[in-house]
Amino acid sequence: MAGDSDLERTEAPSARRIEQAREDGDVPRSRELATCTVLMAAGGGLWFTGDGVIRQIESMLASGMAFDRAAIFDPNLLMMRIGRNVGELLLAFVPFAGLLIVVAAASPLLIGGWLFSVSALQPKFGKLNPISGLSNMVSGRSLVELLKAVGKAVLVGTVAWSVVSHQIDAVMGLTAEPLKAASTHVAHLLLTSFIAIVGSLVLIAMIDAPYQMWQYANKLKMTRQELRQESKESEGNPEIKARIRGLQREMARRRMMAAIPTADVVVTNPTHFAVALQYSNGSTGAPKVVAKGADAVAARIREIAVAHQVPLLEAPALARALHRHTELGDEIPQSLYTAVAEVLAYVFQLRTYSKHGGTRPELPAELDVPAELDPLNPAAQPRAT
Repeated sequence: MAGDSDLERTEAPSARRIEQAREDGDVPRSRELATCTVLMAAGGGLWFTGDGVIRQIESMLASGMAFDRAAIFDPNLLMMRIGRNVGELLLAFVPFAGLLIVVAAASPLLIGGWLFSVSALQPKFGKLNPISGLSNMVSGRSLVELLKAVGKAVLVGTVAWSVVSHQIDAVMGLTAEPLKAASTHVAHLLLTSFIAIVGSLVLIAMIDAPYQMWQYANKLKMTRQELRQESKESEGNPEIKARIRGLQREMARRRMMAAIPTADVVVTNPTHFAVALQYSNGSTGAPKVVAKGADAVAARIREIAVAHQVPLLEAPALARALHRHTELGDEIPQSLYTAVAEVLAYVFQLRTYSKHGGTRPELPAELDVPAELDPLNPAAQPRAT
């Protein structure tokens, strides 16, 4: 059962999956939304620029119907007049055409955004497979497109019938109007009908756009196996990463063990913890932790320290505090300066005794370790991270 669930597309698409789809030219698109937007812009443009265009057409027709003698007998002059009239007509349509171009170019921003993909231009001969073509014809997507086309035809047809039926009297009355007034009236009737019919497409666009977004996200859904594989490809195999981290820890441990012979003292618990401290005479800094560990690592630190004649000092509270509140390479906390100073003073006196003899120094007793730094003390504070 677990294997089956790993093969089901139940996971939301990752950012990498979406980016790969965009690189392949696959983005959500709603043709109904784009068509509705362009047609609505066309209707609005005609509403605001229609009077000017009509006047320009009337002027061109009036000019085209008037001929002087020179124009009749000079074909070149006649062609120049026609060309000038056509140019003026096209110029009148420039604002309208510019509006349509801008809206058509901006409509993809409503859903999917602009996209240029070279991959989408490459030929895909697999699409020529007749079996795949037949399966696409009977797919759920084709059924949805069919229902959408039928719904659009019914809706647009109903709105068109309603608009035309309400304007029959106005159309019949055009015969009683003067030519100029009738032309203007016809233009307004057509424009009103156009806007009403195109406005009906807004409902289809409002349904189609969310559906296309949902279908796109559903198509890109991934299986758990695909997510794991993608994670391996993008972030690396977890087993390899764990192996690398293990090697890094091993290398860090070897460097730590190699630094123990340079330590001045190893403070022990005596068995659970061991912390090696190093202090350079004349240094302005505090003593540093060059090695630390618990249990087996602590035992290994003690072995290396004994082998290299590094003094061992049993100070359980200090060892616990140093192990809990320091990292390798850190200077000791300021609150432990007094306790560590007593330890180092004992170590340096012990070295002098070993070289020159005399009175053997006494072990420091009751080191000043703040209670809040000892992990075994109820007043101990949690370690800052």
